[in-house]
Amino acid sequence: MALDPIPVLQSTFGFPDFRGVQRQVVDRVLGGRRTLAVMPTGAGKSLTYQLPAQMLPGTCVVVSPLIALMHDQLRAATAVGIRAATLTSADDNRAETRGRFLDGELDLLYVAPERASGSDFRELLSRGNLSLFAIDEAHCVSEWGHDFRPDYRLLRPLFDQFPDVPRLALTATADAHTRADILEQLGIPQDGLIVAGFDRPNIRYHITPRDQGTRQIADVIAATPGPGIVYVQSRAGTEKLAEALARTGRPVRVYHAGLDPAVRQRNQHDFVASEDMVMVATIAFGMGIDKPDVRFVAHAGLPKSIEAYYQETGRAGRDGDPAVAHLFWGADDFARARQRIGEVEPARQPGERQRLNALGALVETAGCRRAMLLRHFGEQPGDYCGNCDNCLSPPNAVDATELAQKYLSAVFRTGMMFGATYIEQVLTGQSTERSLMNGHEQLSVWNIVDGDDVALLKPVGRALQLRDALRANDHGGLEFGPAARGLLKGGDTLSMIVPPKRERRRRGGGSATPNPTGDPLFEALRAKRRELAQEAGVPPYVIFHDSVLREMAADRPQTIGGMRRITGVGEKKLQAYGDAFLSVIKQH
Repeated sequence: MALDPIPVLQSTFGFPDFRGVQRQVVDRVLGGRRTLAVMPTGAGKSLTYQLPAQMLPGTCVVVSPLIALMHDQLRAATAVGIRAATLTSADDNRAETRGRFLDGELDLLYVAPERASGSDFRELLSRGNLSLFAIDEAHCVSEWGHDFRPDYRLLRPLFDQFPDVPRLALTATADAHTRADILEQLGIPQDGLIVAGFDRPNIRYHITPRDQGTRQIADVIAATPGPGIVYVQSRAGTEKLAEALARTGRPVRVYHAGLDPAVRQRNQHDFVASEDMVMVATIAFGMGIDKPDVRFVAHAGLPKSIEAYYQETGRAGRDGDPAVAHLFWGADDFARARQRIGEVEPARQPGERQRLNALGALVETAGCRRAMLLRHFGEQPGDYCGNCDNCLSPPNAVDATELAQKYLSAVFRTGMMFGATYIEQVLTGQSTERSLMNGHEQLSVWNIVDGDDVALLKPVGRALQLRDALRANDHGGLEFGPAARGLLKGGDTLSMIVPPKRERRRRGGGSATPNPTGDPLFEALRAKRRELAQEAGVPPYVIFHDSVLREMAADRPQTIGGMRRITGVGEKKLQAYGDAFLSVIKQH
């Protein structure tokens, strides 16, 4: 007789029913089958192994790539009454944890792939009782994945030693090639693949050319209450930007691999516990953060790939509430990326170029950003999502081929020695000491651009560099790239977006506010949550998500029975916190 997971779902997690493909995944696990589940961030991946771990005899071993991520998940599991532990180099109670495992006192045991692939750990597991292997961030097993971790490829012998124990691999980011590799590397059959889709409808995507980037990001911070992450491409860049953003009045921290480990850990701890902090970080920060209430992610430069962009923006809005993702890019980002491609081994260069071209198409498109993202992952969405910059304010696309030819001609006739600013001065006839000295005012390209086309010169220069028709040389001048010939000879065209006039955002004007109706009861419930979190030494979201508090504020339950009907209030949390929140509601 099949096991019914619904009673455990309701009593432990406080959810009336499953979401999306959760039920399919849980049923396969409870049936002892091997599964790869590709589910978007925020779709409840961890529940698909936490729930079976409570229903099946034995311990579920969870392989997770980062200690910080394991400790976040440990807090969340413990809070709902699941018996869980981590076995990592950062834990002082490893002997106690081994004993609890051998005595059958653990539902979940979190370990890193380095430990899981070792013979000592295999020997430990052979003396205990196992219910399930769960492999989190499973794209790390694939060389095609953007976060490849060699230790993940050493896990198969461990799983094969226990052939009757079901395997559940989980990831949010894997294209078709990566999915096939995961199945092969982890010994999961083709019919074990469940793809839930990649859409994150609560995230609003904005992609904008970088122009005074610090001010643009400060505007995002001013407009968006709640915690946020700003990704910067260099360590020095994080320090500089964080210093500037601290002037916005929001608490700001820095995270990169060059920081003292104690400082890095403290900054991460402060961010996870905060309800309004901004973390300025390199991509070293993120995978290990299971913080559901991040309200915005901003990229101060170009990410490595669409997969990386999807995963990094996916750290926003994991609680399902509205969130925003802003990307600010420059032509120099593409120039640097091409230079890096030239430095990798030749066999990898075509794939890297393909990834960069996909990013170029995403930032240049006049169509729906979300549709382009989803098509990249093999989905067939509609052409309009209603929640990205292009859908909300459709841009004007113009044929800028003739203007691009004028731009390229000016670069050629001035000797491919000058940067974009000087080329624009030549084309618009701005006389300078340099133009007089070089005799450039006598050229056929002098003062041939006027009217509305003047405003398009900067974006055309950006577009030519993005498409590799122009490249910056070692002296900062522009020279032809391989795509210049097709534009000059008339075979290729340049269609581009007319950039909208930028409007300053008003403070607090974003759609991601946690309290859209300004309800004082909601704020009082948040204050009580903050107090309880400090007492328990956990981040506020571990007590309850904002969505739970909003439902409490709307329904205003007066009894424990009424509180039990609030989505997200399981029995353990009801016992621990029910009376405290009922007291706040009764005061209002």
